[in-house]
Amino acid sequence: MADGNQTIMQKAEARFVDKQKKTAERNKATAEYMSEARAREIKTARLRELRLAKEEADRVTEALNPTPKKKRVVKKAAATGVKT
Repeated sequence: MADGNQTIMQKAEARFVDKQKKTAERNKATAEYMSEARAREIKTARLRELRLAKEEADRVTEALNPTPKKKRVVKKAAATGVKT
């Protein structure tokens, strides 16, 4: 009977060690995921700031130096006597 108890204890201990390993792996994967997500958020915020700064600079430049608008060329059909 002592052998039976010892094998049960060994199996229980092996299951416990396996659970500890899986928990450690899960915690490591979660930490990596969170780290990548944070890095992505930081990069997105930086790119957004750069885009907004460029858009503002473009607006200021356009306000200081407006581009001339092209004049439309109007065809005069009345001069030829053709009705449209």
